[in-house]
Amino acid sequence: MVAPSLVLVLFFAIPMGMMIGISFQSQTEGGPTLASYSRFFSNDLVLAGLARTVVMSSLVALCVTVLAYPLAYYLARATSRWRTVIFALAIAPELAGVVLRTYGWLIILEDRGFINSALMWTGLITEPLPLSKNLLGVVVGLTHVILPFGVLSLLTSLQGINPSLEKSAQILGASRLAVIRHIILPLSVPGIVSSFLIGFTMAASAYATPALLGGAGFKVMATMVYEQVLFYLDWPFAAVMANVLLILMLAAGFVGSKLESRLHQKLHL
Repeated sequence: MVAPSLVLVLFFAIPMGMMIGISFQSQTEGGPTLASYSRFFSNDLVLAGLARTVVMSSLVALCVTVLAYPLAYYLARATSRWRTVIFALAIAPELAGVVLRTYGWLIILEDRGFINSALMWTGLITEPLPLSKNLLGVVVGLTHVILPFGVLSLLTSLQGINPSLEKSAQILGASRLAVIRHIILPLSVPGIVSSFLIGFTMAASAYATPALLGGAGFKVMATMVYEQVLFYLDWPFAAVMANVLLILMLAAGFVGSKLESRLHQKLHL
């Protein structure tokens, strides 16, 4: 147990402590200060970026969970050879880098991309639809990037549900919809919450996809941290942003844990 604890301290606790310390520093000489925190909470553009991050991450988490659930359920119950093929296809995107996949979506969604070109060629539209450089494009790209993780999270939960429960309910006259609503969904609550939290945290910390598909005007916390470090060399302010982002993720995990516990009690699981 000593070695894992040492690794945790070296690669997580110490860097986090350093980042917290930097957030209280000033770009000019002087002692500890709250100037960067005061600047953060009084800057409307930064607060708008924080709100945009929450909205974007929530939408991505919802899309990932909704799309991953039926696929994970099929994989958990399928016995044919197609199960292996579909599982491989679901995980295959992870074999390519995030930047490569994001560029692929940029080619598809941009003004002269595949979708707009096809729609304009058929005469359905006369001007390109705004599919990129906005929230829509970022959500689509991040959903594709994070979806395999949602599938794996839900698959683990759904595989733990005994198939005989479904068969018994159907024998007793329950419809397929009733089985899903009253048996499958309640028992898979841990997987649903886990999938949502994975989607939320990964989306909130993503940089490449929002930067490429969102464009220069789409500011989220990760892109703003990058700008503060690389362009403005304002490490204290970047550290404040990173700390706030970390607190946001921890808060999401806490709320998710409490929600899962409450749902378990409500459903008597």
